[in-house]
Amino acid sequence: MNFSGAQMTNRISVSPENIQATLETENKLILLNFYSAQHPDCIAQASVLETLATQYPENLLIATLDCDLQAMLAQQLAQQIGLQQLPTTVILKNGSPIDVVAGKKSTEEFTQILADHLPAPEDMFLQEAQKALSAGELNKAFEFAKKANDSAPNNTKAKLVFADLCIQLNKTSDASALLGAISEHERDAYYFNLLNKLAAAQEKKEDPKILALKQDVENEPNSLAAKEKLANAYYENGQIEESLHVQLEILKKDLNYGECKKNFLELLATLPKGDKVALDLRRKLYSLLY
Repeated sequence: MNFSGAQMTNRISVSPENIQATLETENKLILLNFYSAQHPDCIAQASVLETLATQYPENLLIATLDCDLQAMLAQQLAQQIGLQQLPTTVILKNGSPIDVVAGKKSTEEFTQILADHLPAPEDMFLQEAQKALSAGELNKAFEFAKKANDSAPNNTKAKLVFADLCIQLNKTSDASALLGAISEHERDAYYFNLLNKLAAAQEKKEDPKILALKQDVENEPNSLAAKEKLANAYYENGQIEESLHVQLEILKKDLNYGECKKNFLELLATLPKGDKVALDLRRKLYSLLY
């Protein structure tokens, strides 16, 4: 088990040199874990804490005190907290102990213990969505916003943020459904701003060029060239899903039509992971291929 402080930002190996700064870490819960490689339960507990560190990177700091390598420091701290067994994990907030967890605990048990001290899952997902959005990673932000909405479908903030990202990705039908589920007494300035953004996005879909190309397809339903022009126009207008649906219609008629299959797969890869439309389109393509 590698506890190198350089390994991850929210894992640290405690030493006499860094103990004071570690315990005074702000804006994170500190899990001070008394560890010994001689105890199988300590190794198992370290694995649980590693899982928690991954799940809550912005909220937890796992501070591991190796009682074999740092025996004197471990003895001093053990006397202060009255440690009687290994593993033991001390939970600290703003430098003060708020709980002592003695013995090996499962991930579920630890999560329950920490529940009163950590943000709700949807709030953490929204934090990650905001970070992704700030980094220009729109698809990643969408994925986290979807997780927030899925984990708390009655949370208005999660619903609004998810609707916002749906609009930015031209998923206007999804955004409309999300905004339609907001009750009147919860319709704030953000909600009405999103209504305006949705109206603008829907108006964009009525581009005269696209309407004319749609008419061409209706007039010549067997013309793959007409469908290709419509698919390209959708793409240029930022309507990725609409472009993919038209391309799929082309592939149903001719799997080897021009660069359609290559373009379809490349465009499909731009959709957020786990997106229902992406999953459905990928399944339909595979049914054509196999």
